[in-house]
Amino acid sequence: MIEPFTDRQVREGVISYGVSSYGYDIRVADEFRIFTNVNSTIVDPKHFDPRSLVDYQGDVCLIPPNSFALARSVEYFRIPRNVLTICLGKSTYARCGIIVNVTPFEPEWEGFVTLEISNTTPLPAKIYANEGLCQVIFFESDEDCEVSYKDKKGKYQSQSGIVLPRL
Repeated sequence: MIEPFTDRQVREGVISYGVSSYGYDIRVADEFRIFTNVNSTIVDPKHFDPRSLVDYQGDVCLIPPNSFALARSVEYFRIPRNVLTICLGKSTYARCGIIVNVTPFEPEWEGFVTLEISNTTPLPAKIYANEGLCQVIFFESDEDCEVSYKDKKGKYQSQSGIVLPRL
């Protein structure tokens, strides 16, 4: 279901990741797309302009004040037909004004997770690659869902990197 899978919580000297009490703390990869106003574009989810973002790769990503970045998980997920997940930001980042949003992983969705990271502070904020960013909580049903994300041919199925908005 999770590759690579860390069967314990890694905490020493890093923002924790791996198995937690009732979930799994996922890591952020070293690939980021950071919003910029250099090209004076407008953010429109129906007609998203990739020039709104600049690509960055590195061990530490600085998100500008009151800005936003996209990233991806280190882990690749394959969600069973009877499981739904919810993902929440880690308190270490939240207490610094860094908010992580991830939509639920629907039954039979698979891929790397696109992570949405908001810096709500008036200061630059650091994100540490290959360390924990958010926690996934798994909900298992007694029955398989009638129509899975795979059945619907979901537009974000099998994403392999940071995926921008799609209609």
